Amino acid sequence: MKKLVLSLSIVALFLGSCSSDNEEITTDPIPTGTISGEITTAKSYPKGNYTIQGTVKVKNGGSLTIEAGSVITAVLTDGSDALLVENGGKLFLNGTAALPIVFTEASKTPGSWGGIIMVGDAPIVGANSVTTATTEDGNNLPYGGTNDTHNGGTLKYVRVEYAGKKLTDNTSEMNGFSFYSVGSGTVLENLVAYKGADDGFEFYGGTVSASNLISYGNYDDSFDWQDGWKGQNNSNWYAYQVGTGNFGMEIEASNNNNDYYPVITNITLKRAPGTNTEGGSSATEFDAIQFKKQGNGRFSNIIISGYTTTGATAVRIQDAGTNTDQVNGSKIKLTDVKILDGTSEYAGAGAINVTFPSGQFTTSTTSIGANLTNGAWSTVGGVSLIQ
Repeated sequence: MKKLVLSLSIVALFLGSCSSDNEEITTDPIPTGTISGEITTAKSYPKGNYTIQGTVKVKNGGSLTIEAGSVITAVLTDGSDALLVENGGKLFLNGTAALPIVFTEASKTPGSWGGIIMVGDAPIVGANSVTTATTEDGNNLPYGGTNDTHNGGTLKYVRVEYAGKKLTDNTSEMNGFSFYSVGSGTVLENLVAYKGADDGFEFYGGTVSASNLISYGNYDDSFDWQDGWKGQNNSNWYAYQVGTGNFGMEIEASNNNNDYYPVITNITLKRAPGTNTEGGSSATEFDAIQFKKQGNGRFSNIIISGYTTTGATAVRIQDAGTNTDQVNGSKIKLTDVKILDGTSEYAGAGAINVTFPSGQFTTSTTSIGANLTNGAWSTVGGVSLIQ
């Protein structure tokens, strides 16, 4: 009998201990709130779900840090939402492959907000050789300067969804990511521009480089640059155009015959069947890569697939000046190009006859293009963006 009583006492003690432990288990609520206004000092947000309201401006001397795994949602109906980092401000978005930082929009409508805009004071060479210019995002901020190593912060494993739009004047625009004279001190790695209504990524001059970029389903160009952008350490750029899309890459230099050029290795440009240009069936912005206005560069290990619209080509030289100065001048170089689907290698617009100097355009059957590792950062709705 004593043994039975002792056993029951032990069981009761054990059950009481379990009950006590269970009562102590609590779950911290996920932080929520609104990100808005001007940021003039150091401001940090822990992992949480936030709403961005209006144009958030990180001013000179201010910094904004958002922890990995956070989701920041814009709302189309509350005005012109965007995240703007002005010259002298810093943005620290250090996501991970498993816990990316995601900027999205509640209605999931392309072109619903202005995306991430960063402005620095690295060099530019704009139209008519100007060294300063004004942003075309509606904020009308000056950009350009002499600071090659401008540092606007760090962006790693960040996805921007449903951003990018043309403004009402039909000449200004916002993109998924807009980099105005951003310098080489800025870190850009593992970024995704998803289903925006303008370009996925656009560089306006500057010296910054970027690696592991995905541009998926953006209406205009997947990658675009002008004003003498000259990033030297770019790699693993991947574009998948679906639904609506123009050029895979639109490359221009604001009509300046520059002595320098950007360098990009490991590029994949894919276009899904049935994808139309913004201008519809009558538009001809359907080539994989377009060079115009003295655009140039060094590109290697390239995959081009799906650019099969009648009249399309892998590489288009759009004007005679670019052909004379950049092609014939050996400032455009594309090596180890693998073209699928029977798309022609290159052509000039209209009557322009394009012939690359020896070694400036080479093909390969073994090129692999962008080499990216899939994860939560590159997955939307359970579907991988790396097709």
